[in-house]
Amino acid sequence: MWVRTRSYWPYLLIAPAVVGGAFLLLYPLFKAAVISFQHFRMGELIRGGAVFVGLDNYTELLTGTEFWEVLLRTAVWTAINVVLIVGLSTGIALMMVRLGRGLRLALMSALALAWAMPIIAATTVFQWLFQSELGLVNWLLVTLGLESFQGYTWFANGTATFAVLVVLVVWQSVPFAALTLYAGLTTIPAELYESARIDGGTGWQVFRQITFPILRPLFALVASLEVIWVAKCFPQIWVLSQGGPDDATTTLPVYAFKIARVLHRYDLGSAVAMLTVVILAIALVSNLRRMVRQ
Repeated sequence: MWVRTRSYWPYLLIAPAVVGGAFLLLYPLFKAAVISFQHFRMGELIRGGAVFVGLDNYTELLTGTEFWEVLLRTAVWTAINVVLIVGLSTGIALMMVRLGRGLRLALMSALALAWAMPIIAATTVFQWLFQSELGLVNWLLVTLGLESFQGYTWFANGTATFAVLVVLVVWQSVPFAALTLYAGLTTIPAELYESARIDGGTGWQVFRQITFPILRPLFALVASLEVIWVAKCFPQIWVLSQGGPDDATTTLPVYAFKIARVLHRYDLGSAVAMLTVVILAIALVSNLRRMVRQ
């Protein structure tokens, strides 16, 4: 009779990777949390000796109006982007199911290439596209007869800059969400759709009564991931507008960076970062718990 002994070698082999990953993920979060409770500015950064001030940094943020304005802007920014990303991705995924093999492969390749494009490179391309004098977008709009866009300066207007950033982030995010939803659609038995068509179900009825209920957990997961991605979006905003003009595109991550970089208020910037983490956690935990239960 063989006695099965438990081997610890697999755990020992992966331990360095697990420990290293945990350190890289948790230490910055822990350090930011500690700094948020300290008086930590340029002097403390150079000579050390930061002292704890309790909740003073959080009190300063929460009793001021600027933080709440940025929080509202971040909520609007996140909602607009996530709705557009999930909506467009759903449409593209449904279209890919119906395309022929060649067209589907071409579309998936295009999505993969867009997804693989580096963030800074894509942001630079969008800067060129919306350039006032030589930009392709202005040229195309003028060609279509919209003469008011002749030499239009997109990045001098807060609403226009916000819209450009929405287009950029949606363009970068749709490939992942569309390919993920398409993979989920391929798992739904074709017999369900055939039965629905025989019963005279319309496309919307089929989606509402078959596709969405089956893929509800996947939709919840994709929406949750996109909320995280959009809410913490920083490189695109900073490269394109640095939060301007007139703070029209300043979201919480940009706000935290500007406080730390311009004012050298590393303590206040860390407090903003920690509040962002807490807000995202509260917003997502209930959704993920509901998804797990289903």
